[in-house]
Amino acid sequence: MTRLNPDRLFPADPATRTVARALYDAVRDLPLVCPHGHTDPAWWGTDPAFADAAQLFVTPDHYVVRMLVSQGVTFEELGIGPGAEKDARKVWRSFAERYHLFLATPSRLWIDHALQEVLGIVEPLGGDTADAIFDQIGDKLAQPEYRPRALYDRFGIEVIATTDSALDDLAHHRAAAAEWHGRVVPTYRPDAVVDPDFEGFTDNLATLADLTGCDTGSWEGYLDAHRVRRAEFARHGATATDHGHPTARTADLSPEDAAALYATVRQGKATPAEAETFRAQTLTEMARMSCEDGLVMQLHAGSRRNHSDTVFRRYGRDRGFDIPTPTNWVDALHPLLNAVGMDPRLRLILFTLDESVYARELAPLAGAYPSLRLGPPWWFHDSFEGMRRFREAVTETAGFWNTAGFNDDTRALMSIPARHDVARRCDCAYLADLVTTHRLTEAQAHQVAPLLARDLAKEAYNL
Repeated sequence: MTRLNPDRLFPADPATRTVARALYDAVRDLPLVCPHGHTDPAWWGTDPAFADAAQLFVTPDHYVVRMLVSQGVTFEELGIGPGAEKDARKVWRSFAERYHLFLATPSRLWIDHALQEVLGIVEPLGGDTADAIFDQIGDKLAQPEYRPRALYDRFGIEVIATTDSALDDLAHHRAAAAEWHGRVVPTYRPDAVVDPDFEGFTDNLATLADLTGCDTGSWEGYLDAHRVRRAEFARHGATATDHGHPTARTADLSPEDAAALYATVRQGKATPAEAETFRAQTLTEMARMSCEDGLVMQLHAGSRRNHSDTVFRRYGRDRGFDIPTPTNWVDALHPLLNAVGMDPRLRLILFTLDESVYARELAPLAGAYPSLRLGPPWWFHDSFEGMRRFREAVTETAGFWNTAGFNDDTRALMSIPARHDVARRCDCAYLADLVTTHRLTEAQAHQVAPLLARDLAKEAYNL
């Protein structure tokens, strides 16, 4: 395998590259702050050994799955769905034989980093080496130092947040806190009880009532149930909520109109327009609650989830068929921001898949409202090019301090150090360009680099 070049992602210009190297050397070993992600809480609560290379790198990774499916590999060949391949070695072979498909993608950077830097694999991955590398990885995964808690320490993670349903019992968080020194905090994700289109929505409201002792048959009881659950999450260390909505639309209905809409939604009679208005109203209510309890609010918008009905029915969520869509932030956020946008107690971090709004909408909004911060490039744009486009589009209007640093937003534990490394290299390259074009001094760049690598995320998420 070609070794990772120490100058990867740095500028080609020698003078600028020299500055980038110095900046990177100053931040490369800073602890990793991971304020938003999707690692399995059970990893931290029970510290299991990972099963095999396929379960580690292929089956759960929607970036990997979507690329392979786009080239004709079936979900079943990847160990997913009815009739799925049960032989993990065969699943791994299907991936390894097509590893060339990931050339020049961020997935290739992350996986190469994990194979070389974490697992010590030196052979190039391909069809002819698939079995040998599968066995090498299996041998490593059987060792205690490759279990989740040991990797947390090895990676230098300072704190990591999981994303947890509002209906989760948080048992794994309690176990981790009782048995181990690592700081793992939950994040309140209420999709199951704020989205009328979510599977089992009405039953979920009943479960929410059982968990909280609140009457979710009424609008006020429903809001109280959220307050109770948010408080429970905070007791387990949560500092943030997360909201994944099709659009960024918010609403600020009167209490009477909101109650009437909730009654319609709860009975399963909402039209698509009413369902969207309900989601919009809950965002404003969650913002008000954040003013009350101090939980940082995250809004991820602009994804057309489960674009293939067939894939969703047969294989479920998170199978790579979520597609970016245009998002109107200025008009959509106006009701929420008009209600609480100037409240100093609110912090709302915005994430988008619509890059066209960076300079036109998001940077001007975050550059004015004290409640807003811009989250880093998300999902399809979590790449060197995506990060560079983000910095170039937003910095001139919002500056650095109105952004929220970096978060790795991953389900793949092995990719966490690689993702942070890419972000640090990208930001250092950008700062170096500002230095060599005399927009920053080297001293100023050295002041900003650790903010982007670690400190802004700690501040933005109250960690």
